[in-house]
Amino acid sequence: MQTNSTIPQDTSARSAGADISEDIVAPTSFHIASLADGFSPVGEIAAQDYSLPDISDKPYLRLIRKESPYALMSETQKLIYEICKRGIDIVGALTLLLVTLPLFLCVVILVKLTSPGPVFFRHKRLGRHGKEFWLVKFRTMAVDAEERLRKDSQLREHFAARYKIKGDPRITGIGRFLRNTSIDELPQLWHVLKGEMTLIGPRPIVRPELSKYAIYGKKLLAVKPGLSGFWQACGRSETTYAERVLMDMHYIDHRCLTLDLRLLLFTTVAVLRKSGAC
Repeated sequence: MQTNSTIPQDTSARSAGADISEDIVAPTSFHIASLADGFSPVGEIAAQDYSLPDISDKPYLRLIRKESPYALMSETQKLIYEICKRGIDIVGALTLLLVTLPLFLCVVILVKLTSPGPVFFRHKRLGRHGKEFWLVKFRTMAVDAEERLRKDSQLREHFAARYKIKGDPRITGIGRFLRNTSIDELPQLWHVLKGEMTLIGPRPIVRPELSKYAIYGKKLLAVKPGLSGFWQACGRSETTYAERVLMDMHYIDHRCLTLDLRLLLFTTVAVLRKSGAC
């Protein structure tokens, strides 16, 4: 599989068994300046032998500039965050499932009436610690979509580059509407309730995609994948794959309740605007 040249690849240091922390990739320049006074470069930050490329000019970086790195939280703060995050997941997912139940029924009928095949699409994705689970979405493609991808070399090339195909010809008429409005992802609220996913987190990926994350792969699998996250809220399909990886890493490094709540709000705005959907 082709790797992304803008993402640092595995190094000799890692091969030699260097102690590379997965709790934090690198503090931003903002944090380096903020922590300079009285900060001893030991532990998680000192363990780094790689850093994120400079993305200080990106608008979404403003979201994390005032957030302390997760690795600098106390164990008590981390525990409180995880408990609160799980509570928000349960309440949020249950509320949305109940509110959107009539919409679920309408989508089931529409998919059945407009396209032959099952209503739901199941696909294996990687969860926390690399445990695979069957991710469920409303089916938005023709039933022979996988076969058409295998037979069409041009489609495969586009898919391999971004794991998304803009203007994908395999998408059905109702499927395009479901994708543009993100309604196709509503069944994933069930995964949030089960604890396989979270409302805000890195995007869930398939196993072959892990190679594209290179040295950040282990970090990605240290947390649950999210129904939404940095790249969905701040760019969605308009971002490059390399930017998605960096956005996921920055989220993991600076995750906290404030950031999660902001991203939930921005996700709502992005969905209503249909920005970057494909």
